[in-house]
Amino acid sequence: MEKSVVEIERTASILKLLGDKTRLTMVKMLDTNDYCVCEFVGIFKISQPAISQHVRKLKDAGLVQETRRGQWIIYSLNKDNDYYPLVHSLLQHLPSQDFKLQELEEQGLRISCD
Repeated sequence: MEKSVVEIERTASILKLLGDKTRLTMVKMLDTNDYCVCEFVGIFKISQPAISQHVRKLKDAGLVQETRRGQWIIYSLNKDNDYYPLVHSLLQHLPSQDFKLQELEEQGLRISCD
């Protein structure tokens, strides 16, 4: 019985985390592409420390994972997280955000981390 209380509390904290428009948009974007912080800075037009704070919260919740590629840290959705099916289901109801990546590419700001 105690386990279900923990799951509801954890689910509520995940939903609260995604209740922030910037974080929800980031997660939707990470559902189709991996990004580095500097790309998010270019897309959201907010400071690097603010973006890093959002990413850290998502990472602390286990929703996002990081991979180092040379000097870059690349963020992706953690599809192994127990809450990924819930998050993925939620994301299916949201419009694609891929146009933000296209805008970044058109501005020449897409980072090539390979």
